[in-house]
Amino acid sequence: MKPVALRLPDEVSQRLTRLADLTGRSKTFYMIEAIKEHLDDLEDLYLAEQRLIDERAGKTEAAPLEEVMKRYGMEG
Repeated sequence: MKPVALRLPDEVSQRLTRLADLTGRSKTFYMIEAIKEHLDDLEDLYLAEQRLIDERAGKTEAAPLEEVMKRYGMEG
């Protein structure tokens, strides 16, 4: 793992310290978990925004849900 310097607001730092003390886990553990969780969300958001930009620019087309479900064998 690579070290990273991070400045946290006092309130966040205090909450993180309290959580680590209560659970016996390290602050690093919780920082990594939080970053991983939100990184997934941010990546999904970026991808969705890019798809919307491409669709509005005419670079791609949306497919009806029924067509996508049929294509992947998910017909209901």
